[in-house]
Amino acid sequence: MLQVEHICKAFGDHQVLHDVSIDVDGGEVVGLLGANGAGKTTLIRIVTRLLWPDSGRILFDGSPMTQDTMRLIGYLPEERGLYRNMRVGEQALFFMRLKGMDRYEAERTLHHWFDRLDMTDWWQRPAKELSKGMQQRLQFVITVAHAPRLVILDEPFSGLDLAGIDMLKREIVDLKRHGVALFLSTHNRQVSSELCDKTIEL
Repeated sequence: MLQVEHICKAFGDHQVLHDVSIDVDGGEVVGLLGANGAGKTTLIRIVTRLLWPDSGRILFDGSPMTQDTMRLIGYLPEERGLYRNMRVGEQALFFMRLKGMDRYEAERTLHHWFDRLDMTDWWQRPAKELSKGMQQRLQFVITVAHAPRLVILDEPFSGLDLAGIDMLKREIVDLKRHGVALFLSTHNRQVSSELCDKTIEL
């Protein structure tokens, strides 16, 4: 599904990525393991078209990535990207509409996910009232609610308590079971060995 082929990226004289190649298939969790600064987020930003590589290419189902392709991808960044003063439900709807869902479909799907992850009471709250872990859970819902074929998770367990970590692990396993391809970056070797079918170390 996702093919990362011979990616190189430098910032000035600093070579961050050198000849990195990765394949991610449906129903597979591929881990990207490395310490902070190893280039994990840089590679993910290249995959999601936020950065351009110096050389190499990214393919989705054998074709170059396009803006339309991005609707088939869910991306959970390590940095929180929420509008603090917007209500949680309104904000989730806004992001679903950006993914091409109509309002009725988006509301139905989001209420399903909010019920599933015990978030129903959050719907009317402004995002600024949420803890870091709650924000991460909300962003996970925004990442997966439009049923992407590929889900990219950048340090997804950051800020979560043990209950949140267990919840997210269960959801990752369930997405895999339903044939979703998952690309997960982490600095935690235990997480990588527990969840990933294969791991690439930077």
